[in-house]
Amino acid sequence: MGTGPTVSSHDRKTATRRSLKLHRLLAIWFSMNSGTISLSSTDYIIFFASLIGAMLVGLWAGRKEETSEDYFLAGKGLRWFGVAGSIFGSNVSANHMVGMMGVGFSIGFAQSHFEIGAIAGLLFLCFGFLPVYRKLNLYTLSEYLGKRYDDRSRISYAVIMIIIMAFVQMVPALYIGSRTICELMGGDAIIEQPAEALAPIADETVPVALQDSTVADQLKPVPAAKKINTTYYNLFVIGLGLIAGSYTILGGLKAVVYTDIIQSVLMLIVGIGIAILVFSEFSWGEMVAASAAEATETGTNRMSIYLPTHHPSLPWTGVITGLMFMHCFYWGTNQFIVQRALGAVSDKEARVGIISAGFLKLLIPFFSIGTGVAAYFLLMREAGADPTAMDNVRNIPPDTIFPQLVTKFLQPIGFGLIGLVAAGVIGAILSSIDSMMNSAATIFSVDVWKRYINPDASDKELIVVGRLSIVGLMLFAILSAIFVMNPDSTGNFFLLIADYQNYLTPGLLVAFILGIFWKRGTATAAFVAIIAGVVLSWLVVTIYDSDMPRPLYDVALKRANISDFNVKQFPDKYGEQTGIHAMSVSEFESFINDDIRDKITPVMETFGPQLNFFHRVVFVIGLSGVIYVLISLNGTPDPEKSQLTWTSLGGHNKTRLKEIGILFVLSVAAYIVIAILTSNGLLTPMIAATIAAIWTLAVYTREVIRKHAAAETDLSLGQFIVSSDITYAGVLASLAMFMMFYFF
Repeated sequence: MGTGPTVSSHDRKTATRRSLKLHRLLAIWFSMNSGTISLSSTDYIIFFASLIGAMLVGLWAGRKEETSEDYFLAGKGLRWFGVAGSIFGSNVSANHMVGMMGVGFSIGFAQSHFEIGAIAGLLFLCFGFLPVYRKLNLYTLSEYLGKRYDDRSRISYAVIMIIIMAFVQMVPALYIGSRTICELMGGDAIIEQPAEALAPIADETVPVALQDSTVADQLKPVPAAKKINTTYYNLFVIGLGLIAGSYTILGGLKAVVYTDIIQSVLMLIVGIGIAILVFSEFSWGEMVAASAAEATETGTNRMSIYLPTHHPSLPWTGVITGLMFMHCFYWGTNQFIVQRALGAVSDKEARVGIISAGFLKLLIPFFSIGTGVAAYFLLMREAGADPTAMDNVRNIPPDTIFPQLVTKFLQPIGFGLIGLVAAGVIGAILSSIDSMMNSAATIFSVDVWKRYINPDASDKELIVVGRLSIVGLMLFAILSAIFVMNPDSTGNFFLLIADYQNYLTPGLLVAFILGIFWKRGTATAAFVAIIAGVVLSWLVVTIYDSDMPRPLYDVALKRANISDFNVKQFPDKYGEQTGIHAMSVSEFESFINDDIRDKITPVMETFGPQLNFFHRVVFVIGLSGVIYVLISLNGTPDPEKSQLTWTSLGGHNKTRLKEIGILFVLSVAAYIVIAILTSNGLLTPMIAATIAAIWTLAVYTREVIRKHAAAETDLSLGQFIVSSDITYAGVLASLAMFMMFYFF
């Protein structure tokens, strides 16, 4: 049994009674919150009708795809609404509907940076990258790297993007979608276990005699949980993969776009509908007030989008730097997003579609993330003052909050709403999977098959190769989702996807940005930067990260108490020390002060014991950029390839790029001043948001006026402003900046 402090019989009996009472409370809470969803015949009809309808529309839309341009770029005939719907649908998958709501529930509104910051990436694509891509009549973005540099960069992009789309994007989409469907179905799809079996008072390896008076006694029990029935999960994975693959294989990009439009509408209906129901029970005003009240106790406001620099998931220093770079990559150099704009009928239709998708993106913080925050406070209110029930709310796995809200609000209403929700979730999954299948097939067919295997391949052969590659990708994703993914994961899955993806992409972004905006860049510099980005991503983490567990770090800096963690979260071993759970509280305090606190450096105190991936991206892009510039300056650029830049292809003179650069720096400086004044209480968030929005709109309006003066047009200035897509880009950017400061 081990040794430890002597415990009196009275103390042991008191602890036992406390343990039994706690277990009973957990069991009662679990039984009240683990209801399963009963699907009616109407639910099944709506669900299958939506599913079959979307598939038939896709097959109909792509029935006449005869050339490679038809199959991979929809014949370059997409209108703006097709571009907008497909970009939104490709991006907003089940990861957003389920994952973002979960992050809102577990962390707060700070997750909105993924949506607000996306506007910068979309507008960078619209006016920076897209003019170059469309001028060169590209099928794939790797083609640009091949034309601007050489085949080394082209094939590097192709390999990295296929890996990202197949494993980092498609597999998680199948996982989160299948898991959510299981949660929605309930019944046999969920395996429920008694709370007593899942919530021991402490780790079984810790002697019972020690638990009564040691660190283990201060820790919370492990909360009860549900298990996904793997048979159902596997069947849903297979079904989703086969459905998405069927119309994508036969119909190409046009089929994908048409189904994405339908599925985007379904997603919006479902997301906004659930948000309305949640906020009818717990209003936005109540949520803001509850957040402010919680902030007085914990120091963290769930409605603020700026969290401390040491925050493990969303530090403010990372989201306004590293996340912005990630947005530039995702929206500007990501094949399965940009391909929709490449298939547009004209440059303006492409730009209007991208801007429209941006307006749709700004809805997500309110109907997904905000709903997650409201759900947290709603469940906390229902928990009352019961500490056990409150702890159980805090320990709800984030990715399960969406189906729990469906159970709570929609099941009592009936009328087929559960079927509609299930169709919306399925639509969210399919709209992402089909896009990635099509884009990965495009890259393989154009950049691998036609480039290296059969340069003389006909259009018919390329279509066949594309279809076969989709079959291969589909099988790979299905098998990986079944055998690699854990359907019972409890982490914030959306953040994990973003983390893993950006181990591979920093060097690619450097190659694109410097290649498009700097004529001096060389082929060797681009290739080395791409490889360096991957290597440095792992190296920076290896150098920085300590082996100090986050709970010990937080307790040592008095940012958390022992009682804030359960026995599975709190480490029992650290370095050479063992048996932390068995230490007395006084021994633990000495251990923290003598062994842990001294190991926390000032840098670690600021940024945490492990480097957040947003910070990692900043370091790696900076280092990769330096490598690119140094190699380029020591090499000789190709005169012909140096013309494939924004200034040359867009017909701009050198001073134009400099003017834009100066205006950008001035705007950033203005935003920094506004932020400093706001953080020091000299401006209210509302006033700061209004000033930032007006500044932003003025910058875009100035550009519209300049365009009107330079254009040969019969339109008046007012008519030109109304008809210019730059005007609507300015409104979009102004709304984004307003949100950045309003939720300060």
